[in-house]
Amino acid sequence: MALAAAKQEATATRLEALSLPEGATWAKAARQDALGRVRAMGLPTRRDEYWKYTNPATLVQAEAPAACLFDADESPIFGQIDRLRIVFVDGVFDAYASDDLALAGVTIERLAEAGATDIHWARDIYGAFEARGQTPVARPFAALNTAFASDGLLIRASGKAAMPVSVEYLHRSETSDAILHHVIRVEEGAELTLLENGPAAARFNKVMEVDVADGASFHHVRAQGRDHERRAATHVFARLGAESTFKSFTLTVNGVLTRNEVVVELTGDNAVAHVAGAAVGDGDFHHDDTVFVTHDAVACESRQVFKKVLRNGATGVFQGKILVKKDAQKTDGYQISQSLMLDDNAQFLAKPELEIYADDVACSHGSTSGAIDEDALFYLRSRGVPEGQAQDLLVLAFLAEAIDEIDDPAISADILSRLDGWLQRHHS
Repeated sequence: MALAAAKQEATATRLEALSLPEGATWAKAARQDALGRVRAMGLPTRRDEYWKYTNPATLVQAEAPAACLFDADESPIFGQIDRLRIVFVDGVFDAYASDDLALAGVTIERLAEAGATDIHWARDIYGAFEARGQTPVARPFAALNTAFASDGLLIRASGKAAMPVSVEYLHRSETSDAILHHVIRVEEGAELTLLENGPAAARFNKVMEVDVADGASFHHVRAQGRDHERRAATHVFARLGAESTFKSFTLTVNGVLTRNEVVVELTGDNAVAHVAGAAVGDGDFHHDDTVFVTHDAVACESRQVFKKVLRNGATGVFQGKILVKKDAQKTDGYQISQSLMLDDNAQFLAKPELEIYADDVACSHGSTSGAIDEDALFYLRSRGVPEGQAQDLLVLAFLAEAIDEIDDPAISADILSRLDGWLQRHHS
């Protein structure tokens, strides 16, 4: 009872610091429903099953902990790729830094504006996918986001997008506390690539709801910013139609606390969902990937590929589940989570799960932790490769399986160059 009371008090304190945005009937109803979910479940503590490896206290507290700004000395990631650029500064849309929100095959609007209209296509998605994702695992920070996000992007692709949409999150205030909510609809046969990068804020709560219709394709690549003291809780809720494709890759370097949750429902036959990530951390770095994939159709494929490189006390967490419902025959589900420890002080905590009710499936999962292969390191050094460079080559080879999930070679090359730069800056 004392724990429950403390949880309710912490939730009430957090809610008192926020106010519901104004909006039309559909937006107001979704926000009120989400607020009810937050109050019913309460914000998490370490006693919650899916938070036992990650301390949510700084995400729950009313004020965002201060985060020093990082002065980047390199060109922005994705900067050499032809793209439509949309900029948010500490969670506030920057119209002057952004391109015109016009792109062939795509309609882009802001939640702050569209949420005031009486009728909008996003009303059937906003908050609805998040609400479905609360079962069987509670995700209170996502409900908090639906209730209080005042802005975000509403993107509707009706054809093949002429170029990627690139969302850049800039961090300029040491105490910023940003909440953004994106809704994406990829219509039947359409194709969209979404790029995201940047630290966003001292504390960042983001939700993205993605509806991929029959025969459509959605590609998502994000690079979370280098401001080390930042904290983030992000969520992706995706629903896939028949013969559709959803692919999401996340690169994380630095960050004192990052929790990325992905919830995918394969609801149409022959759908494909790939979720992957590469994380490299040094020191007081805590990175948590929590993934839940539900197969609810025939002959669908899912892949979860997560690699973490940790050193100097860094912590990596992976919680991944594949749920195969009884009619989801011919399911192909694959899950792998691996960590590479560069010293004895890092730790990796993993909870892989399979729950299968169909009998014609091919599902597998695995999780490993280990150090640099000494034989491979010796081989490279015996051929004149300096120790630091040899270690970097082995680290990049370890991360390759996750990076290979990116379809666009220009984007994967940019990701590899960023990782190589991080490794060079963190030599012993």
